[in-house]
Amino acid sequence: MRLSFPWLKLALCTIAFSLCACSSTPAYPPIPAGHYRVQAGDTLYRIARNSGRSVSELRSWNRLPGNAIDAGQVLRIIPPPRYAASSPNVSPRPGKPAATPVRPAAKPKPAPASASIALSWPAKGKLIQGYSSRNKGIDIAGKAGDDILAAGAGKVVYAGQGIRAYGNLLIIKHNEAFLSAYAHNQSLKVKEGDTVSRGQPIASMGSSGTDRTKLHFELRYRGQAVDPMPYLK
Repeated sequence: MRLSFPWLKLALCTIAFSLCACSSTPAYPPIPAGHYRVQAGDTLYRIARNSGRSVSELRSWNRLPGNAIDAGQVLRIIPPPRYAASSPNVSPRPGKPAATPVRPAAKPKPAPASASIALSWPAKGKLIQGYSSRNKGIDIAGKAGDDILAAGAGKVVYAGQGIRAYGNLLIIKHNEAFLSAYAHNQSLKVKEGDTVSRGQPIASMGSSGTDRTKLHFELRYRGQAVDPMPYLK
């Protein structure tokens, strides 16, 4: 599975939604770059995942008191201007144009060496594809119906098939920094809101959203995909 530009996909989805609107649908004004209009069925976790951000970042940038969002709501999915509120109001000297501050481009946040979490292998099977810039996780082969296990203790924050190309998907929040994702399941054994323990069966291996039976497993650190191999014991 290859999802190279999740932020671009969000933007394209927003454009497609606007073009396909019919006369019975409320007309929304255009949204500015770096923003996303919430669609029916969206969750904050899903939007954060697809945009490569963390839930806490989206909540902070949009001043959300919680995780509840409404269809039609516009959310900022890129950092706000760093200088808009903090720059002092200084009048330029006569004869000299005002300098425009250069805003550094946002960089992905890899897991620092100090970030650590101990995880178990989520399935028994052969590793058929490793982590790379084009594959944001690892793929493990197996038979349909094989147990998928929680790599670590945590809370199920997403369970469903609403994220394209991931099939039947589970996402577990282990702590404020780490999430793990389990894609292409045949069936799910837990639901959103459930608390799970490390090694607990959470799903059955399948081929939903892909062309062969396998588990696609991802690890996210503050919304950014990281190589899960160093964390698996």
